[in-house]
Amino acid sequence: MKKILFLAIVMLSGLGLGGAAAFGTLVVLGPRPAHAAPAPAAEVETAFVQVDKLLAPLVSPDEGRLTGYVQFQFNLEVPKDKSGEVAKRLPLLLHAINMRTFRTPMAAGKEGLLPSLEQFRKVVEAAAPEAFGAGVVRKVAITQATPA
Repeated sequence: MKKILFLAIVMLSGLGLGGAAAFGTLVVLGPRPAHAAPAPAAEVETAFVQVDKLLAPLVSPDEGRLTGYVQFQFNLEVPKDKSGEVAKRLPLLLHAINMRTFRTPMAAGKEGLLPSLEQFRKVVEAAAPEAFGAGVVRKVAITQATPA
């Protein structure tokens, strides 16, 4: 009987202590709404850096075989103060894209002759942090894609 009474007292005192700690934290930090809006991001002036004529392989999604090549032109939206640095580091971006395109199936359409523009945009967005650092490239705008 003493063991059961002791366990009940320990359990009740633990619940009381935990509840008191939670109440104290709420009093000190105050209530926080569950759907609090994030702080508005400061408006940063952006610029577009143009990338001319990148040749990429078209790899089929089913077999992973090479179906041809496609030539892309795209622009990178970056903060205006970093546009010069981004332009200087474009060869690193092109290298990172080339390392990814051979492993990424980008062929779409009948017989895999057309490029998947959405897939290419994802490849560029994945390669950009490697070349420029995280958060530098805000958007990728593909301006032209032609078979090569």
